[in-house]
Amino acid sequence: MELEITPGECVALIGPNGAGKTTLLRAIAGVLAADEGSLEVHGRLGTLLSVEAGLVRLLTGRESCRLLCTLAGLPRVRVRALLPELQAESGFAEAFDRPVSSYSQGMRARLGFAAIAHTEPEILLLDEVHEALDREFRELLEARVRKIARSGGIVLAAGHDHEELERLASRAVLLKDGSVSADGPFAEVADAYFRDGGRVVTGTT
Repeated sequence: MELEITPGECVALIGPNGAGKTTLLRAIAGVLAADEGSLEVHGRLGTLLSVEAGLVRLLTGRESCRLLCTLAGLPRVRVRALLPELQAESGFAEAFDRPVSSYSQGMRARLGFAAIAHTEPEILLLDEVHEALDREFRELLEARVRKIARSGGIVLAAGHDHEELERLASRAVLLKDGSVSADGPFAEVADAYFRDGGRVVTGTT
């Protein structure tokens, strides 16, 4: 079944563990090569495929942000100007200059998302990262997602927290055994998943 996502859309990937959500995101990101079918991606990618993605535990938060932004292609002058903003947005204060190894999972998710969001991706891929964020930062993520969509970008988020995913996306794609089982309005697709025996996880604070 063909799956097309167009500019301005925020789409959630749902389904049980092993359904192919992470595999699809990794293929879009170029981390994995598809062994069948075809895949076309048009636009500058920003990816957070895990809480640890792009973060080096021995580096500080500041050094990690500098690395992530540089790898995304931002000019050195732009990266230097962004660092105070990233420090403020992540809410770390003095923790920004501590090693990432000392951060909690939520702090690593906040740092990675803040850095990737400021690289101005045209396509943002999120794999359960939002589920590690606290309520305050989830609201910031939701605002960023809406901004990307309004500017004609695409957001593709995978996870099990349907309550949170529905805040991000109006459309959902249900995957089963690596194939598209349903595609449409979030509530309808989530109901199809539930009827098929899926377990819906509600949001946490």
